[in-house]
Amino acid sequence: MDIPIRVGISPTLNIRGLIASRDIKKNEVLERCPIILIDHRVDTAFDNTVLKRYCFEWTKSHSALLLGYGSLYNHSYTPNVRYHFVYTTKEIFFRALRPIKEGEELFVNYNGDPADQTTIEGYYTDGKH
Repeated sequence: MDIPIRVGISPTLNIRGLIASRDIKKNEVLERCPIILIDHRVDTAFDNTVLKRYCFEWTKSHSALLLGYGSLYNHSYTPNVRYHFVYTTKEIFFRALRPIKEGEELFVNYNGDPADQTTIEGYYTDGKH
């Protein structure tokens, strides 16, 4: 799989972010990330570590720690990428919501639904509300 992503510095947040390494078509799958499931009974071990910021809520009983670039997408309320959980294969797919130009930063809405404007405390956002 050609992964059209490079790690760089976010031009809007001035922190690490993901940048398109080539033009990306609408609905193109950017990457499929395998996950490591973490039972909620033990995920409190992450509470005082940086890893807590990189976990996704997978189910009521488990969190998911993504492999690949999946945990490095920054948040935006106007995302250009969406993620999809695939429970049968324990993967998360990232797909372009619209055409993305080479050099453009890649954003997801941490709320899951690209249209969900619920405030997320404690995370950097691109400021586009």
